[in-house]
Amino acid sequence: MKRFLTVSLCVLALTVSVFAQAKKSTTKKFAAGPTPDKALMQMIWDGWSTLDPANVAKYYASGPHVFFDIAPLKYNSWDEYQTGVKGVLAGYKAAKCTVNDDAAIHSHGDLVWGTATVSYTMTTKAGKVEMGNFRWTVIWENQDGQWLTVHEHVSEPIQ
Repeated sequence: MKRFLTVSLCVLALTVSVFAQAKKSTTKKFAAGPTPDKALMQMIWDGWSTLDPANVAKYYASGPHVFFDIAPLKYNSWDEYQTGVKGVLAGYKAAKCTVNDDAAIHSHGDLVWGTATVSYTMTTKAGKVEMGNFRWTVIWENQDGQWLTVHEHVSEPIQ
């Protein structure tokens, strides 16, 4: 009887384990469209070149995600980022941003990260032309079949 009880418990444990694995594998997220690439990276920067964050909002996930930018240092959500960067961009009348040839994409399941330098030319409302390069690291996550930015880090080398 004791042996029967031990074997029964082992079979029960194995059965629960198999069902847990099957359940785990069926909770996969929706299939995403094409994996992010340099063309997507450029589309994002083309949107930023309009100086209107509303033109890039579709590329960013809502919710509590951290975005590091040149100024100010940190935003804790897309809503905060979109609102804060409007003040920074308000001092400019034109911008052109180009993802350089060093762009690299790395994927791992439902996450993809990219790195690149981005050359920019921006004209202030006073007419001063500023030129340089940003460093850019971006992390996309597959959310309901869309690749959305869940983290971004933009910085500029100190000259």
